Amino acid sequence: MSGVSKQTVSADEDGMRLDRWFRSRYPDLTQGRLQKMLRKGDVRLDGGRVKADQRIAAGQIVRVPPMPEPGSAAARPKPNRISDADRQLIEDLVIFRDPEVLVLNKVPGLAVQGGTKVVRHVDGLLPALTFGLDEPPRLVHRLDKDTSGVLVLGRTRQAAQWLTRAFRERNTEKTYWALVAGVPRPHQGTINLRLSKEEGLFGDRIEPVDEGGQRAVSHYSVISNAGQRAAWLAMRPVTGRTHQLRVHAAAIGCPIIGDMKYGDEKAHEGGFEKGLFLHARRIVLRRPDGRSLDVTADPPRSFLEGMEQLGFDPNDPDAEVDWSEAG
Repeated sequence: MSGVSKQTVSADEDGMRLDRWFRSRYPDLTQGRLQKMLRKGDVRLDGGRVKADQRIAAGQIVRVPPMPEPGSAAARPKPNRISDADRQLIEDLVIFRDPEVLVLNKVPGLAVQGGTKVVRHVDGLLPALTFGLDEPPRLVHRLDKDTSGVLVLGRTRQAAQWLTRAFRERNTEKTYWALVAGVPRPHQGTINLRLSKEEGLFGDRIEPVDEGGQRAVSHYSVISNAGQRAAWLAMRPVTGRTHQLRVHAAAIGCPIIGDMKYGDEKAHEGGFEKGLFLHARRIVLRRPDGRSLDVTADPPRSFLEGMEQLGFDPNDPDAEVDWSEAG
């Protein structure tokens, strides 16, 4: 193992989450091991304790405890015991595979990583997706537990590094579909707010703030609407803040249907299956060799049923939004 080191956050790492910073520099480090180091206080930011989701700034100093050398036994996670049912579940979610990249169509309700009372999650099922390689694929970005759709994985250490860099440097084009309560005015626009995590009576929430926080930008376009009751939106996050699209939708008075955290009473009208109607529909990114990766994920059954109730056609040609004209 390497010894304790103090590392400076570079300019191109400004604004990264601490756990993503560690994954970009130490691809063999597991999330569970990182969380243990954070709980023990072995990792410090400018001398103080820090959490995995803390955003870091250029010039800050990260204390890094002894780390396993790449490829060492200590660096390799212990093999998980995965049931046949879970193995089939995660394999069925694969919608794209090549020697470098795997893409899943994540189902709503399946967490990407473990946490308090979360036992079944994508990260724990990755050893089932080796498909002949010696190591499982690596997470390079996240989706909320209740959000469905495109989830990209790096099949090798090198692929995970360039994918992580693509997400960090915002060299990706992500399109989400959302069913929202109400119809935004205008029908196309850009939401630009500063967001900050605030402590609330029922847990932490991400809230718009006038000063401080982090800039969060999203484009949106109304694909169709059901009178003034609801709308089907295409949304493109330019930045990648926690709960960004959910907070932005609520901020323009059109919360995502089923959003228990940021939605008001309009978001919980009867007639819909429980769940968050937010789906990561498509991702486009450029590989280091110049080739394009372009993957689209079909919505889950619950999302399609919600669309049908509102009279929306998933094959509507207006659903393919040209973001080149966005602000």
